[in-house]
Amino acid sequence: MKLSIIAAIGSNNELGLNNDLIWHLPNDLKFFKNVTSGHTVLMGRNTFFSLPKILPNRTNIVITDIEEKYPSEVVIYNSIESFLNDYNNTNEEVFIIGGASIYKQFIDLADKLYLTEIEASCSEASVYFPLFNKDNYDKTIIGENCDNDIKYKHVLYKRRPTMNSQ
Repeated sequence: MKLSIIAAIGSNNELGLNNDLIWHLPNDLKFFKNVTSGHTVLMGRNTFFSLPKILPNRTNIVITDIEEKYPSEVVIYNSIESFLNDYNNTNEEVFIIGGASIYKQFIDLADKLYLTEIEASCSEASVYFPLFNKDNYDKTIIGENCDNDIKYKHVLYKRRPTMNSQ
């Protein structure tokens, strides 16, 4: 399995405000759709319930230990370990799409980070993307854009091989 993280973050690693996106960036939403379409997306329960609907053309996985009613199309895991056990031997690319605690638990396992780096900040943000050592990654700017007078870049961070994995 290949694990990839995809997130839109402000200049201070802001992710969200009150279980919603901080900035409305239509072209970034298109980027998210294009990158994740046809793949599995994994998220926490808050992220799932913040979505307007199940993400189409993707397998939707929610990791939660809270018993709730989910649509039958959603795959539920009660732990990251059980998810990893089921997916570890697949060739599938799984996209981690949030929220903050899920990103934090997967940041050291992900091979790629697709980050929308937004040139803006929000002092009211309620959740933040975890810090990571950018020196451990090769950085490629995929594209630059501007929506609603907010500039941002789509950046791909690919983890460099470590001595142990060679």
